[in-house]
Amino acid sequence: MVKFGTSGWRGIIAEEFTYENVRIVTQAIAKLVNEESKKGSVIIGYDTRFMSEDFAKASAEVLAANGIKALLCKRDTPTPVIAFEIIRSKLDGGINFTASHNPYKYNGLKYSPSWGGPALPETTQRIEKYCAAISAGNVKRVSYEDGVKNKLIELYNPRPAYLKRIKELINFKAIKKANLKIAVDVLHGTGSDYLDALLDEAGIKQKTINKNRDTMFAPNGAPEPNSANITELYQIVKKESFKLGIATDGDADRFGIVDSNGEFITPNEVIPVALYHLNKTRGWKGVAARSVMTSHMIDRLAQKIGVEVAETPVGFKYIGEIMTERPKEFIVGGEESGGLTIRGHVPEKDGILACLLIAEAVAMSKKSVSAIIKDIKKLTGEVLTSRLNFRLPQDVMENFRNTLKTNSPDSIAGLKVQKKITIDGDKFILDDKTWIGFRLSGTEPVVRVYAESDTQVKLNKLLKAGKEFVYKK
Repeated sequence: MVKFGTSGWRGIIAEEFTYENVRIVTQAIAKLVNEESKKGSVIIGYDTRFMSEDFAKASAEVLAANGIKALLCKRDTPTPVIAFEIIRSKLDGGINFTASHNPYKYNGLKYSPSWGGPALPETTQRIEKYCAAISAGNVKRVSYEDGVKNKLIELYNPRPAYLKRIKELINFKAIKKANLKIAVDVLHGTGSDYLDALLDEAGIKQKTINKNRDTMFAPNGAPEPNSANITELYQIVKKESFKLGIATDGDADRFGIVDSNGEFITPNEVIPVALYHLNKTRGWKGVAARSVMTSHMIDRLAQKIGVEVAETPVGFKYIGEIMTERPKEFIVGGEESGGLTIRGHVPEKDGILACLLIAEAVAMSKKSVSAIIKDIKKLTGEVLTSRLNFRLPQDVMENFRNTLKTNSPDSIAGLKVQKKITIDGDKFILDDKTWIGFRLSGTEPVVRVYAESDTQVKLNKLLKAGKEFVYKK
């Protein structure tokens, strides 16, 4: 069974993620596209994982056999680049072969419809339904050579147009003028020759690590720009006196930020920095969007500067949906897992843009990221956020699921529940500065506990109470 999760379909290579299944999924997408367009064109990209380019080629052969023009990227390509090209060239959709930040043994397929954002549930459910009715024997295929000969497969380069757009969105002159020295970690992913190339072309001093293709993503096994995986970047920033460290994940849709002192800045802090900077330097007003388990620091800041906040389920597709519905009002959208986009860009998370936007904020403010956060906290008060992951036996997981449904708490950590939000998981607002959230993974036996408060003591109590609640019998 092919199942789409929060961001596409993923599976272990050679187990679930096989040529046969890739062709079946592509056949299902071809059916979808042909139902909605008479002469479809779909861009196909791929990341630096094992066999990604081969899966992309197999997918192009299926699209071509179904009369859909396959624009096959000439090299590994970031997900936001695919999104931008769909919109720019008015394509019918895009397929990117990537498992994003997941470990090396996984590969995946992200599908984006004609609006450029990640496919919404109604679309992925149609694809799943079509997949269930397709067997390997009734997948249409042509040879790659015949596809090229009949002009239904075209080697394609979306990179120049995307780089041009980023240069329009980011003030590279300000970054250069501030004489910023930036360290970059692309974690062996598709950010290579994008993030570093943009800095080089603008004459900004930079040093990039992990540019080479490594399908094992050494030394950590997963191209995720979190605090545990970018220790090499911390060390370079501190030892070589860089003003900023920036990182992207495997398909360059997520970001990681390291301050000048070598400390990791969480996405929960980066998103308010982006909002603060865009409001202050561009005067943008309107709506900021965040996923339900993302920090309320953005809400408190928004209240102070007269901006609306839209709360969405987890998954950037929902932020992208708000952006497409309210393009002129949209300021910034972000989620605690490291996704961000801004007005005028794609309705998809973009790690390249996010990294460069923070570099612009540092340059224009003449302050470190930590110093900007201190300025924000003068408006918002202290905001402390944490997340715990609990991998549970299946019986404990089911017990907890039932507890949430039938025995929802009236108070947690001695604080009365003021409001319960259930748009994705269960989130309990305890007072105007304190909340706790529980979200069960849809793909593995994991419960995530999110908590936020204004003091470390309260936060610790919340986390302890959250753990007790998870294991409560």
